Amino acid sequence: MIEQTAPDFTLPAWTAAGATTLTLSEQRGAPVVLAFYPGDDTPVCTRQLCSYQDDLSVLTDLGATLWGISSQDLASHERFATRRGLTFPLLSDVDKAVHALYGAKGLMGLPKRAVVVVDADGVVRHHSASSLGLTYQDTAAIAAVLAPLTRR
Repeated sequence: MIEQTAPDFTLPAWTAAGATTLTLSEQRGAPVVLAFYPGDDTPVCTRQLCSYQDDLSVLTDLGATLWGISSQDLASHERFATRRGLTFPLLSDVDKAVHALYGAKGLMGLPKRAVVVVDADGVVRHHSASSLGLTYQDTAAIAAVLAPLTRR
């Protein structure tokens, strides 16, 4: 998957402005961080996404956009984002088709925790999946991947 064109997709999303749809290919020109997570309001996912929110400026200062992706519906994303003060989009992949495209689907079809960095040209530059889902890449690790991409 790394160094290959990122599979394109369009998904419904909850954003600070409300419900919308987002398409990956429409983000060309800037890097996108896809943060696949197993579930809204679960302990590790909450820690992960809240840490990304706390350090969001680290990613945006590198020109990147962050999208959280899970299999919950938009109503669940709205509750989660509102409760936790999340300002980046949460995309709803209820059939897990995008999870499958990005290696974020685990045993018995359950969602896996994964971080994928897509560069400004739409090429996958980083893919990290957690086999157990108990750990996640922190913002500093993601920023280390993004930094060289902004210097190209």
